[in-house]
Amino acid sequence: MTRPVGAITRGTTNPNRLRRVDNFIAYRCGGLLKEATRPLVIDLGYGATPVTAVELRGRLAASVRADVAVVGLEIDPVRVEAAQPFAAPPLLGFRRGGFELAGLRPVVVRAFNVLRQYAEDEVAAAWRQMTATGALLVEGTCDELGRIATWAVVQDGEPETLTFSARLSDLDHPATFAERLPKALIHRNVEGEPIHDLLLAIGRAWETEATPFGPRQRWIATCRRLRDEGLPLVDGPSRWRLGELTFPWPGTRQPERDKRPGRSSAADRPDPGG
Repeated sequence: MTRPVGAITRGTTNPNRLRRVDNFIAYRCGGLLKEATRPLVIDLGYGATPVTAVELRGRLAASVRADVAVVGLEIDPVRVEAAQPFAAPPLLGFRRGGFELAGLRPVVVRAFNVLRQYAEDEVAAAWRQMTATGALLVEGTCDELGRIATWAVVQDGEPETLTFSARLSDLDHPATFAERLPKALIHRNVEGEPIHDLLLAIGRAWETEATPFGPRQRWIATCRRLRDEGLPLVDGPSRWRLGELTFPWPGTRQPERDKRPGRSSAADRPDPGG
């Protein structure tokens, strides 16, 4: 077996912590899994207990196809051994592995609360490695109970979309999302960066759409306002009602071009991040 690539995570986990992203995977990746000859999903870095991998397998089996297989990967061999009583071959298994995916060729990889523990400059390489065999990667972070979450969809090493998701009854203000941004963006939330502008726009819309009819109606009105203002929302009301909002990946601001004759900079080249 190839040596696992990565570092052992803290391992924090809770039942139902990843319910929101699991439901998104069923929605966003369901077609890919239905068409796959072998519908394999990897739960990378499932943590100290295998509960989130078990839940992922159950949710996808119920909503996508019964023969979806899930393999949980952990670098810590103690965690892998502790998970074995929960295995149900060939549909649910646990192995030692990291960003190299233990040599497997999944259709989808879920990596949650993993890259948050790495340096920002390590993220791009991890994305490339996890998608090198063609898998679609859903990578993000959430709070301890899964009430606030954000995630990226990454294909061929490049981020495509950014999703915000919340249990609306607990959402006091969209600024809360800033604490749970994916590692690639959390340090970019500063004035002048697209993610900062996006969070400000969501916050302004939320403040404008105060309503006595409850947080769900306020969230839906917020999403409509953002759409009407011309922001490029990816999904519509059926996802908004779930407390979910997806945008094209906001990218990063490029440095100012040096105007002196004969000078050039990275700003002269296309920005692959959008």
